Amino acid sequence: MKIVMLDGSPVKDGTTNVLATRFVAGAQEAGHEVYRFDAAFKKINPCIGCDTCGMNGPCVHKDDIENDLIERLVSCDMVVLVSPLYFAGLSAQLKTLIDRFYSRTESIHRKKSALLIACGSNDSWMLEAIEAYYKKLTNYMEWQDVGKVLAKGCLDKAAIEKTNFPQAAYEIGKKL
Repeated sequence: MKIVMLDGSPVKDGTTNVLATRFVAGAQEAGHEVYRFDAAFKKINPCIGCDTCGMNGPCVHKDDIENDLIERLVSCDMVVLVSPLYFAGLSAQLKTLIDRFYSRTESIHRKKSALLIACGSNDSWMLEAIEAYYKKLTNYMEWQDVGKVLAKGCLDKAAIEKTNFPQAAYEIGKKL
């Protein structure tokens, strides 16, 4: 299986990196190919709603999404969304990638998906909005959710490493 991981964390070695790295390890051990796109360290532009793409490409932006990522998304079997929880939502970097799905909307439908989120708060209600958003996104894109890790109470790398959340991310990848 070809898997594209969309990582929206602007922190190179933080909590979401722990989850992402463990998922990748599990998926690769199971024989899958994983391409990881770290949005915060790429040249990306937001969708400007010009509709030049007609929802079937190409996009007017000639950035790393159009030049590197989009064809990988079209040809992959699974999309993994990775983000820290910022103000009850996805990071701006990950949201920018998702908004740019527009340029190939139909071609990115009907895939498997997973969600890996790290949250500093211990309050479950903090994750409700992101869970609702993910559910709506998977419904719209006709994605089959194969697992979620919602790592609450993980403010920093030391905290997440003391939990079972990294193992849960690994298991999602391994069981594919």
